[in-house]
Amino acid sequence: MDDRSIKGGHFFIIFAIVLKENFIKLNYKQYGTSGRHIIILHGLFGTLDNWQTISRELGDRYIVTAFDLRNHGRSPHSDEFSVSVMASDVYEMMQELRIPSAVIIGHSMGGKVAMVFSMAYPAVTDGMVSIDMAPKQYMRGHDDIFEALERVDLNVGSRKEVDDVLAQGIADYGTRQFLMKNLSRRYDGNGFEWKMNLPVIKANYEDIIDPIDTFSVYEGPALFIRGGKSNYILDEDKIHIKKLFPYAEFLTIEDAGHWVHADKPQDTYNAIAEFADEL
Repeated sequence: MDDRSIKGGHFFIIFAIVLKENFIKLNYKQYGTSGRHIIILHGLFGTLDNWQTISRELGDRYIVTAFDLRNHGRSPHSDEFSVSVMASDVYEMMQELRIPSAVIIGHSMGGKVAMVFSMAYPAVTDGMVSIDMAPKQYMRGHDDIFEALERVDLNVGSRKEVDDVLAQGIADYGTRQFLMKNLSRRYDGNGFEWKMNLPVIKANYEDIIDPIDTFSVYEGPALFIRGGKSNYILDEDKIHIKKLFPYAEFLTIEDAGHWVHADKPQDTYNAIAEFADEL
């Protein structure tokens, strides 16, 4: 399955013990009751609900646990925010939920968390799937989104008013709708609030785009899926990927952009299921 195609700064991993008092109990949903465990991790500004359709379908064959990573979705907010901390959160949740081992799947930022997790906790990693994310340095690409989100007056009365403000800086309707999934009514009914911890995410953004730099490698099964219309994983990245993940395989899903699972959900499901079945 090596390099197939379907038509249609430095980041240092510190393998330190995370103390229990730093443990954040993540929000999660589980699907399925039997089979191999699969853990799904969303990307930046995302939530576990972005994976709901595929999670449910995978739940017919596996036990799927989808998490809201810290400072996202319905998980708690924290001033501490890094890829390594998020990987530790996932490990602690596995202990909490008594998940002995799992296939760790992540998209974008979640893909980086999955990579770090597999290196830090190989004994509980059955396999690792990174969707449209390489372990390399990325250029800043979300400044316009941060600016648009910060421009929003959350004391407005309707979601349309929020969308109108976002549209001033984000022309793409699909991107705005994705971001609007983070919008929720305040408990008192007066205005809105973001589910995500926007200030902390922005302050720690460099950690998300920094490369993985480690003396360790993950010597287990690994699959890197890229969108055929995306430039997040390039052909020249494969050499570096192979150094850190010597058993990595590569799959391109044609006609998919960075949001591979949204653009081509069935192809994404098929790729994950085939990978899990072969373990």
